[in-house]
Amino acid sequence: MTLWTPDGEYPIKPKPEQPPSDSKPEGEATTSKPSTPAHETELTPEQEEQARVMAQGLSEARQQLLEANVADVVANHAFGLYELAAIHLTADKPDMAAARLGIDALGAVVEGLTGRLGEAEQTLTEALQQIRLMFVQRTTQLKNATDSKDQGQDSSQGQDD
Repeated sequence: MTLWTPDGEYPIKPKPEQPPSDSKPEGEATTSKPSTPAHETELTPEQEEQARVMAQGLSEARQQLLEANVADVVANHAFGLYELAAIHLTADKPDMAAARLGIDALGAVVEGLTGRLGEAEQTLTEALQQIRLMFVQRTTQLKNATDSKDQGQDSSQGQDD
């Protein structure tokens, strides 16, 4: 078994099993089944190897992040927020609340870190302006579509009178 910490994974040796004691205090029931905590399950050799591979992959990813330019990593995440908002805006049934949250998060990063985002800052600023404009256009488009449906229903209801 291992213990994961932000500094890495550390092996933990299981406690040696205590031999059962024949002398129990009076009134205490004896049980034939030893109690094993649920978190101390045995792993198969394949599972242990898989865990080692995953831990090594995590360690390598951490090392890569340590070596990366932080502004580039933040910019990459900001581009992910842009994509998230764009996906919600361009869906067949757009989720405008989700799109707005993505746009607001992108704005918080870009505007909150002005002057600190390195080479990607200009591109991110333009992307933020673009996605905000796209949000307004999509909102207008959806409103017009709703108004057209409402007018179509009003005129068909008027014909029924």
